[in-house]
Amino acid sequence: MLEQLLQWDRDTLIYLNSLGSDTYDGFWSAITNFNNWTLLFILLIFLIFRKNSRKDFFLQLLTFSSMLILLTLTIFLVKEGVGRLRPYNDPEINTLIRVVRTSRGYSFFSGHAASSFSIATLAILFLRKRFRWIFIIYLWPLLFSYSRIYLGVHYPIDIIVGTLVGILFAVLFYKLSLKFGLNLEHST
Repeated sequence: MLEQLLQWDRDTLIYLNSLGSDTYDGFWSAITNFNNWTLLFILLIFLIFRKNSRKDFFLQLLTFSSMLILLTLTIFLVKEGVGRLRPYNDPEINTLIRVVRTSRGYSFFSGHAASSFSIATLAILFLRKRFRWIFIIYLWPLLFSYSRIYLGVHYPIDIIVGTLVGILFAVLFYKLSLKFGLNLEHST
């Protein structure tokens, strides 16, 4: 069963990665760069600031910060503990994929997927009652995560697990923030 899952993972990576072309390499390299999403982060901070009391604004920023610190630690520990090679380092498939970019460290699970889905999910949980369109923010982690497959630095299972871990962290920290006094009903 595990070997079938890993074979599906390799086959899916090879297929999705092979859809790429030199024409789009620059686009996907830009998509994968956190710095290129700075305006989105500024917009989220602005929306949270605009729609909350000062206390709730700071509590939400503290929630985001705490979540990302613990998530980053978790990503590091799991990657080091599992030690799964990145696709371009795997001699079994590295000649079968397009390697557009390399990245340090191990592959499982994707920190890009986990962090982007955690940020997006927590933002949605905080802002969904005030902005019906906030769900569109999920376009960011979808593109961001797919870029990792396109570039040849992650397997699909790395992305799927990273996505699930990111969403789980967001829900957990959202519930903790409510428990510690966040008031989303009476914010301005």
